[in-house]
Amino acid sequence: MNSPLRLADAHPGPSFAVTFDGREIRALPGQTVAAALWAAGVTSWRTTRDQGRPRGVFCGIGVCFDCLVTVNDRPNQRACLLPVEPGDTIRSQAGTGHNG
Repeated sequence: MNSPLRLADAHPGPSFAVTFDGREIRALPGQTVAAALWAAGVTSWRTTRDQGRPRGVFCGIGVCFDCLVTVNDRPNQRACLLPVEPGDTIRSQAGTGHNG
């Protein structure tokens, strides 16, 4: 299978490490948090407030708020819009993200 980087003839800089729920994952320069999580096989990183249902990217353009995640202790960050940075600490989020 051809990788998307090869198909697009993309030449990103070297990958770097971030953590997701304590697990190291690799990310590429220019990726959003959501893209880095998807590339690492993570498709859900938030649960809904009332029923605890899993959520991840839905709209991909920052309108729906399904992709909220905690980044560097800041809750409610839209993973589809936020560029991932070297050393980021990303955590899954339950409900409103203000769970203490």
